[in-house]
Amino acid sequence: MCNENEKEITREESLERILQVGEVVSHNAKHLIHCLSIIGQVEGHYILPAQNKTTKYEHIIPALVAIEQDRSIEGLVIILNTVGGDVEAGLAIAELVAGMKTPTVSLVVGGGHSIGVPLAVCAKHSFIVPTATMTIHPVRMNGTVLGIPQTLSYFDKMQERIVRFVTENSRITDKRFRELMMKSGELVMDVGTVLDGKDAVEEGIIDELGGLSDAIEYLYELIEKAPKEY
Repeated sequence: MCNENEKEITREESLERILQVGEVVSHNAKHLIHCLSIIGQVEGHYILPAQNKTTKYEHIIPALVAIEQDRSIEGLVIILNTVGGDVEAGLAIAELVAGMKTPTVSLVVGGGHSIGVPLAVCAKHSFIVPTATMTIHPVRMNGTVLGIPQTLSYFDKMQERIVRFVTENSRITDKRFRELMMKSGELVMDVGTVLDGKDAVEEGIIDELGGLSDAIEYLYELIEKAPKEY
């Protein structure tokens, strides 16, 4: 009877967690894995309008810290469907994931645009469904911008951080990534490139095409190969 009550509480807690921040831990599975979703816009230093679907980095960062130190969680699967968002917040999340010892796998569904690219490649292995798309473009900024050399220098440095992170965590070269970023004629009134799932794999940004079962199966393999630390 006690076990049944505990199971019911666990189910209720999981449901509440999904509704609040889009996270869930799989308990009755081959391995205990945590599912983290990054959807809509990545919200950073500024609060976005209420009608925007957002992922708040102040929720994601402590969640990643908890996952990394939790002895019971064996792996992390990240589900991505994002239009981008705050560059520094997105990079902060990506750097944290890249620095984790916990086995990690990412899966791009729908879209992994803009700062979603570093978030897609930060895991140990990345997947993308064939119908998903990824947009690669230069750094942008909303609001008032001073037309001075220092502003251009700031943009260059920010862009360098993104290029360096993506090329260090994927198979695409620095030169090719910049070519895709600066490509003209594909986006209306903008520069950049839109890649579908197959193109993203061929360019070396994403490791392979696949769906949810592929991502989980690969994560299980990483877990079984990983040294037991506890």
